[in-house]
Amino acid sequence: MASKKKVALNDYDLTTTLGTGSFGRVRLARNKKTGEYFAMKILKKADIIKLKQVDHVGLKGFSQDQRYLYFLMDYIPGGELFTYLRTEGKLSSEHAQFYASQVCLMFEYLHSKNIIYRDLKPENILIDEEGYLKLTDFGFAKYCETRTYTLCGTPEYLAPEVLLNKGHGKPVDWWTLGILTYEMIAGIDPFNDDDPMAIYQKILKGKIKFPRDFDKNAKSLVKHLLVADVTKRYGCLKNGANDIKNHRWFKNLDWYKLSQRKVPAPYIPQISKAGDTSNFSEYPDSDTMSPEVSKKDDPFLDW
Repeated sequence: MASKKKVALNDYDLTTTLGTGSFGRVRLARNKKTGEYFAMKILKKADIIKLKQVDHVGLKGFSQDQRYLYFLMDYIPGGELFTYLRTEGKLSSEHAQFYASQVCLMFEYLHSKNIIYRDLKPENILIDEEGYLKLTDFGFAKYCETRTYTLCGTPEYLAPEVLLNKGHGKPVDWWTLGILTYEMIAGIDPFNDDDPMAIYQKILKGKIKFPRDFDKNAKSLVKHLLVADVTKRYGCLKNGANDIKNHRWFKNLDWYKLSQRKVPAPYIPQISKAGDTSNFSEYPDSDTMSPEVSKKDDPFLDW
């Protein structure tokens, strides 16, 4: 971590909360000298140490004190896909296709580096000023050449092999792409329930009900992704991600143009000025301070 750029907290004004998570929150940060806006991820040291997540932490710009780690990141002003979906209710098949295809490329790239993401959900996808997606929050991402056994992820998005604790790898990401695609078009995830245990039971049963107006080609792809048997799940076969990219739902998509960001985005977020946070949900500030970590127990001091 010594090679990472250390920043001075005093150089930044921390303002609006952009999002919250299990280890802390993300706030809008303005550089006092340049006026540039960034996202500052603020993580509770005590919780990271307690839950043995130390190895999952690392970014280019960072700072720290006795209570928190501060990670400086690009500010993506379009907000979370979650917020946009909540506003729209559901998306057209073409709109969902534009987003699903980008997630496919993201996973194809990560898997080529033997990285599994493991936490896909609309809250972890940001929309940039041009309407394209950015994947964020790599807290559960892991370098994995074969299998891993840690139970992690969001209940509605967990793959059956994670629940059965058989060991999991890259196939879990393709399962989550199926869940996301269904949710974008139907407006709700396929295995929903108020009780997490009931969600898990539905996932293991694997019965999916599609709304009548669900695009038939998208339905076909979702069925190929939400397959419990990983040896038959699209993305995991001999042709890898190409089975997904060559599926008929994407027949009119130019994948090269997409990779060059030359496919017109169906939605461009309205951004009135630098540092505009209107596309993010509002979060109340927290008055609770994380406990201080003593020097002898702090594994981050040599960063």
